[in-house]
Amino acid sequence: MIDLLSWICLGLGGLLGIIGGIGMHRLPDFYTRLHAAGTTDTLCAALFLLGLGLQVGLTLASFKLFLIFAFIFFTSPTASHSLANAAMLGGIKPWTKNDA
Repeated sequence: MIDLLSWICLGLGGLLGIIGGIGMHRLPDFYTRLHAAGTTDTLCAALFLLGLGLQVGLTLASFKLFLIFAFIFFTSPTASHSLANAAMLGGIKPWTKNDA
């Protein structure tokens, strides 16, 4: 049962990564692409690491995977926010319906 749950997490993580890549390709401007990348990146990594943690069981490796997840969970949204802030200060305007 745990093996099946692990593979479901790994599969969903891969699917979410593909959806994030499609979003980065299809969305119209920097800010919406950044949102697609930042959101899917965090959840995709969480699902991958959860799936891998279920594969290895309760060991030192699963603790290390948890530490990796904690690092990604805090740094990925912070990096996305910093990039968006730098883009706004750099003069990149958000997309509006009038731009279409």
